[in-house]
Amino acid sequence: MTRPQWCSETIIPSVRMSYKASRILARVKTAYQKAVVFENESFGRVLMLDDAVQTSTADEFVYHEMLAHVPLFTHAGAADVLIIGGGDCGLADEVLKHEAVRSVTQVEIDAKVTELAREYFADINGSVFSDPRFELHHGDGAAFVRTTEKSFDVALIDSTDPVGPGRVLFEPEFYAAVRKRLKPGGVLVVQAGVPFLQKHSFSMAIRNLASTFAVVECYLLTSPTYFGGHMALGWASESLKPDSVSLETLMERHAASGLKTRYYTPQVHKAAFALPPYIGEMLARAKEAR
Repeated sequence: MTRPQWCSETIIPSVRMSYKASRILARVKTAYQKAVVFENESFGRVLMLDDAVQTSTADEFVYHEMLAHVPLFTHAGAADVLIIGGGDCGLADEVLKHEAVRSVTQVEIDAKVTELAREYFADINGSVFSDPRFELHHGDGAAFVRTTEKSFDVALIDSTDPVGPGRVLFEPEFYAAVRKRLKPGGVLVVQAGVPFLQKHSFSMAIRNLASTFAVVECYLLTSPTYFGGHMALGWASESLKPDSVSLETLMERHAASGLKTRYYTPQVHKAAFALPPYIGEMLARAKEAR
């Protein structure tokens, strides 16, 4: 009898989360990291990099909708969007659902990740590669931001955790470079980890954002894939405050867009900024420590 295969997430040293792999679809060593794609009865197809789950077809909509639609519906006038990371291209798929967006520039360091995503995750990114508004670069996102002459209304950092090639995307120098590429009223949103299990990563991201931007907040989502409690997304801008738009206005913008969402609603949008005290206190301490 064949023993079941298990793939384990070990990004938190004291915790191991294991997934039964009914089928291993790909297992490769790229120039930057280990990658495995497997199928799981509960999560569907799963992409794991360096023993950390990046996305799953069963619940990717939670993370991608909140990372895309919260800043885009708040800004309302975003035409040019920058994505750093996001190799599965599920985020780009959500951003491109906004008809007002005229360009999405994505920079992913690992071309092999995009190759795997195109082959195994077409359900979440299939429309992206034929969209003329989408421009994909394979390279160092931090270097791209330092050298590009383009300006953006919204920048979205869909990074791995702050280890390996993703670490530079949490540094103050990177955030400062992004700030220079944002148009007036622009906003940066970053993946800031799970505060309960990744206190250091969350605090570092918020502290470094606060050392760079005038407006820094965070909002929350709950995704089965990113276990350990709420996941935080950091919000940073020179002027655009997340509470500057009323629920009524968000409802009008959402209705006018015609978007069909599975997690995001204007009500969820507003509620996501209501923080449990333990996260609110961590946020306040990190901002004070800038």
